[in-house]
Amino acid sequence: MKVTQELFKGIYSSNPVFRLMLGLCPTLAVTSSVNNAIGMGGAATFVLISSNFVVSLIRKFVPSKIRIPVYITVIATFVTIVDLIMAGFFPDLHKSLGIFIPLIVVNCIILGRAEAFASKNNVFFSLIDGLGMGIGFTLALITISTFREILGNGTWLGMPVFGSSFKPALLMILNPGAFFTIGFIIAFLNWLDRKTSVSS
Repeated sequence: MKVTQELFKGIYSSNPVFRLMLGLCPTLAVTSSVNNAIGMGGAATFVLISSNFVVSLIRKFVPSKIRIPVYITVIATFVTIVDLIMAGFFPDLHKSLGIFIPLIVVNCIILGRAEAFASKNNVFFSLIDGLGMGIGFTLALITISTFREILGNGTWLGMPVFGSSFKPALLMILNPGAFFTIGFIIAFLNWLDRKTSVSS
């Protein structure tokens, strides 16, 4: 098992959003701005790395019949930590993300990595897997929110991109805009894969 392979699979070949179609609920909800995307991606990455670490440590001691409740308890612990940290140090971001921070507990990406990878691999590779998946999820959120914020608000990270004459497409900062953006990006990646496979 190669470290680079495990790290980069979450960024492209097994990207949680664009390849596995997981975590779409927060993806649709928080990608109206890049600030929100970075906040959610950072929170999810912290929980992924931390929960993978603990699940890998305890995997041999947890009976198979109760492994899912135990994993959820571990995940919920780290979600509570990140929720309190964001509430204390980043109150505006915490208010903007709202209920989607506590909902990280039931995010399919987090539990899926704990069950499919961390429960079967050592601590080091579980940390690499969590980091790679977290980076992939964060990059997906930033990519989607970049298109949506620029086209829907005319800004990026709150900074104006176009002149005052620009008329934003308000549809892009609504939920349908997220569907359109995700669809176009997935279509582009599929086209790129086919083109690469044909040329090779």
